[in-house]
Amino acid sequence: MDVSTSKKNITAILVISALGYFVDIYDLILFSIVRKTSLVSLGLSGTAIFDYGVLLINMQMGGMLIGGIIWGILGDKKGRISVLFGSIFLYSMANIANGFVVDVTQYAILRFIAGVGLAGELGAGITLVSEVMPKETRGYGTMVVATVGIFGAVVAALVGDYFDWRTAYFIGGGMGVALLIMRIGVYESGMYSSIKESDVLKGGFHKLFTNKKNFVKYLHCISVGLPIWFIVGVLITFSPEFAKAFGLKQEIQAGTAVMYCYIGLAIGDLLSGALSQFYKSRKKIIGFFIILEGIFIITYLFFNRFDATFFYLMCGLLGVSGGYWAVFVTNAAEQFGVNIRATVTTTVPNFVRGAVVPATFLFQYFTPDIGIVKAALYVGIGAVAIAYISMTRLEETFGKDLNYVEKH
Repeated sequence: MDVSTSKKNITAILVISALGYFVDIYDLILFSIVRKTSLVSLGLSGTAIFDYGVLLINMQMGGMLIGGIIWGILGDKKGRISVLFGSIFLYSMANIANGFVVDVTQYAILRFIAGVGLAGELGAGITLVSEVMPKETRGYGTMVVATVGIFGAVVAALVGDYFDWRTAYFIGGGMGVALLIMRIGVYESGMYSSIKESDVLKGGFHKLFTNKKNFVKYLHCISVGLPIWFIVGVLITFSPEFAKAFGLKQEIQAGTAVMYCYIGLAIGDLLSGALSQFYKSRKKIIGFFIILEGIFIITYLFFNRFDATFFYLMCGLLGVSGGYWAVFVTNAAEQFGVNIRATVTTTVPNFVRGAVVPATFLFQYFTPDIGIVKAALYVGIGAVAIAYISMTRLEETFGKDLNYVEKH
């Protein structure tokens, strides 16, 4: 057996990809947890905390949009392993620097840089795992990566509760540096190695827009994941504001809401990954979880008036319903050939994450006129509807042979 496909190398790739996504999610979610405490520490108060909170999360997500394109193209041109090294180095350094900020401007710049770095981790990891795992069982591999990674948010919530917000950023940077060292010696995907020196066009991001069939398929891949990050970026990130609108007497902590949501996401990823393997279908499972999202969004917004315990339970159930992330990203990887797979698999989840920018814009736009609850309902159900329609337009990819190239 070739070293690139040996069991030892597959295990190593699974471990470093899962831990990489763990650190990725830790940093990605940390801002939602320390948003209020960090901005208060920097001298902000009142509505400025909400307004600048939206700005900072948009800077982070905007960085991920740009970074997704950069790392995706590099993943196809230079290899999956190069992205796993470069992306984690960039966001680790940004995290460490984030612990030294003295004003919102510095904070925003570093959230943008961190976002660029964060953009490469998941796509490169899932691409690598998809290409080295047997086609009948690769869903289990990506399920492991996503499930382990999701617990990075739980750790971020705990660290955010027990440590100062600056220390929490230092811890994230330190974990990234440690992981960087662990990755030395991991081998490249055999599928990619077989085309690396060939003349076939690799990483042709612009070709996704000049080929109508690929463009439509690419848009559907992105749209399928929209509700997941609406839940995380709006309903969970601004959970204290929603709790106030619901009239809850107990104070809701964003960090605790994030922790319960991500515990739910981990459970959902395990369930969706296992179910997709059991039923031998990506589409059926994605469709089922999208319907669950719609049900729990409505429940969260209109039947969540009891107490903090029920509120956090709803955060967990929202997480479960959005827990098809692993299947969603695996599906994107399986839709395209080796020469453009990293570009697609890296940009698709980052465009979904970046969709938080227009989602929060619409949410803010509607809120003054119709209130925070109805504004969230309109944006959320719209995202669910788009996702479900897109799911029906995609091909079933379970068990698909991925060793092919896209002809442009």
